This record gives sequence, C-alpha cells and structure tokens, in this order.
Amino acid sequence: MIPIARPQLGAEEEAAVLRVLSSGMLAQGTQVALFEQRFAQICQVREAVAVSSGTSALLLALLAHEIGPGDEVITTPFSFAATANAIRLVGATPVFVDIEADSYNLNPALVEAAITERTKAIMPVHLYGNPCDLPRLQMIALAYGLVIIEDACQAHAAAIDGQPVGSFGTGCFSFYPTKNMTTGEGGIVTTNDTEVAERVRLWRNHGQKERYRHLSIGYNLRMTELQAAIGVVQAEKLEQFTEQRIANATALTRHLHDVVLTPMVHPGYRHVYHQYTIRVPKYDQRDRWVEQLRARGIGTAIHYPCVIHQQPAYREVEGSYRIGDMAEAQQVRDMHLPVAEEAACQVLSLPVHPGVTRDDVMTIVREVQALCR
Repeated sequence: MIPIARPQLGAEEEAAVLRVLSSGMLAQGTQVALFEQRFAQICQVREAVAVSSGTSALLLALLAHEIGPGDEVITTPFSFAATANAIRLVGATPVFVDIEADSYNLNPALVEAAITERTKAIMPVHLYGNPCDLPRLQMIALAYGLVIIEDACQAHAAAIDGQPVGSFGTGCFSFYPTKNMTTGEGGIVTTNDTEVAERVRLWRNHGQKERYRHLSIGYNLRMTELQAAIGVVQAEKLEQFTEQRIANATALTRHLHDVVLTPMVHPGYRHVYHQYTIRVPKYDQRDRWVEQLRARGIGTAIHYPCVIHQQPAYREVEGSYRIGDMAEAQQVRDMHLPVAEEAACQVLSLPVHPGVTRDDVMTIVREVQALCR
C-alpha cells in the first residue's frame, strides 16, 4: 500500500528523544528555545513561540491581537474546522468568504465586501501548502486597519517570491504527525511583533512571566522538550522533505493528462504540497475512485468532505458564523458558498509525501489515468 501520509522519522529523532529523557528536563527547556530559534530562521522572522498544537497557535495568535467577543474574523469555509473553531473559542465570529476555484484558497476579490466595523482580522489558510494571495490581502488589511493571521498549518517552507509564509502577518503552524515536518504534536506562532510574541509566551504558560508570578489568566499550552527535540532534527530535514514533495508533485502533474484539475501554482509561489489534490470529474464517482485506488494499493483522503459552515457545530448553532457580505451574524440554511461547496464534493488527495518513490508515482499515475477513461 502507498499510504496517503507517512511521518519521516529516523535514528536522529530517536537519539534526540533519548538525550532529553536522559537529561531529566522534559518541559520548557533548552530544546524548546533552540527549536523556536531555528523555526524563526526558517520563516525569516524575529520571534517564534512554540506551543502544544496548531490549534493552540491559532487561539493564542487571536488572543495576542486582542480579538474577542463582538469581533469578526474573515476566513475560508474550506479548511479543517480548527481554523474557524479558534475564532469561536475566543468569542469572535467567523465570516466565511468563498474560495478561488483553482487554488482552493480564500478569494481576495470577495474579502472587501465582507468587511464591517466589527472586522478585526483576516485569517487566510494556505491550503494544502499552496500560499494564499497575501500581497492582495495585505493591501486590503492595510486599507482597513486589519490584522492578518496566517493559518500556515499545512505550509511549512512555502513562500511568495522568496518570502516565507508566516512572515506576512502573524503565522500559525502545526507539527501534527502528517504535516510536512512533525514534533508528534505541537505548533508555533511566528511574528515580527515582540508584543504579540510576549503575549503568546505569557498565555501559553498560565500567565506567568516569572515562576509563580501570574500577570494574567492563561493556559497550559506549552510544547514539551521531547517534542522540541524532534522538531530541531526535523527542521534540518525540512528543505530535503520539501524538495521531494515538489518533485513528486511535479511528476504527478506532468503525467496526469486526463485529470480535470491538478493543483495550480501562481508564478513566484512555492507550493510545498502538504497534499496533492485533484478533482474527481463527477462527484458521485469519488467513492468509487477511493475504493478502486485502495484495491490497487493506493491510499487516498478527502480534504475536506464538508465545508465548515455546513458542519453541525455551525449549521445548528444560531449566530455561530456570518456569510460574506450579510450584515448580521446568523445561521442561514439557504445561503451558499458555491465554489467551496463544489470543491468539497470533488476533491481527492493522492500520496505525495517524501516516502513516495518514482515507481510509486508512476503507479499512482497509471491507476488514476485508468479511472479517467
């Protein structure tokens, strides 16, 4: 079986974990500090603050920008639910704007119409590792005095014209096992704003700046030394992993002649292919594709089969979100975001991770091409 994802862990990560175990220092020590320093270098930012997960990073980034009840955050409906959940967890309202059909990312042309006096931030998602159109979003944010919080949880080492994602605004990354690099679990907030970084550090650790001196109410959202030790090793391998993902994706795109839509990459954008996602030509055939590819030894996944505003936690809770340019936050059963909803019915992810070999790529191509005929 060619799996849809496979963590790339080896002897170096094992040795790093054993060194931490031998040291007896398991929480918030030198490895966390080293990992933060290394990831800040990768993102070309001054500050990186390691936390317990990508969701924690999103939550703390919102809090650090003083976003809360009564505020609105414009975001995409086509993502993992954690994107919008973090907005709701701080008491704010997610405002869903439709996506671009070819990139699957938030459509900048629709963002401005969704802005109200309550809008405080734009939270784009670099879905599948493909950067959003951040230059256009930055222009909108600047014109309206908004913050950009980048959900870069799938986009480690992605860039636009050489500038890494996570450096355009406040960046949030995940290190879940299936991500482009992993710490087992974990996340990180990246920023050039020292005040934002200080708030994240404070609130990840019960509001403590000094031991047993609590300046505010906070959380326990720290990264462990064990996780950070794995992260230090993975950070050194990230570029190698990324180049292999891009090579695998390039080969898939070159040979998948009959697929309706393969991933689009804007000129100057570095797509790092957390997922390689195509569309099944007829959405009612997707389940058959999944079954037949599995029978031929190819793992697949659907990222994501249901848009966020149609999830029960949103659709069945009044006032839990707002659609685009509608003036009031409300549950609207007959409102649609057609591009995102169509994508959710058609997308299918194929294996692209660094463990995929050249022979694997050609097997994937052969079997997918056969289904297209």
